[in-house]
Amino acid sequence: MVTSAPKWREPSRRLPVGLPSQLILEADKEAPAAARAYAREFVEHVLNDPDDDHLDDVALVVSELVTNAVRYGTENHGLMLVVLDADDSRTRIEVHDSVRQRPRMKPGNTESRRGRGLHIVDALAVWGTGTRPMGKGKFVWAEVPGR
Repeated sequence: MVTSAPKWREPSRRLPVGLPSQLILEADKEAPAAARAYAREFVEHVLNDPDDDHLDDVALVVSELVTNAVRYGTENHGLMLVVLDADDSRTRIEVHDSVRQRPRMKPGNTESRRGRGLHIVDALAVWGTGTRPMGKGKFVWAEVPGR
């Protein structure tokens, strides 16, 4: 009996072409705006007809986390990584930076222009921190519930 090599065929279903779930940004003053725009576009691409309030919440949370990474999580305009994942139940945001010190919520102060970011994140999402492999910094994650 002679057997022939298997016949390979082109897959009948291709994966959809879309936005990558990761964005590398230089830690500069343009990073929060770039991350906001990217997060909105990503969620609009992944979710079918996302709620405007959800998009606004995601944009605000990613902006606050990226702003904190620019101010406190990178050195000399280093790089940061924004990772996104979304489904109907929630949108997960991770912001990775090179500094190991974890963020902490400061006591509420209505007079100061700074120090409110994590309070905003806390009001809109469940959040926490993690350590990057091999001591290469940290990441701050937040999950904004779906609507």
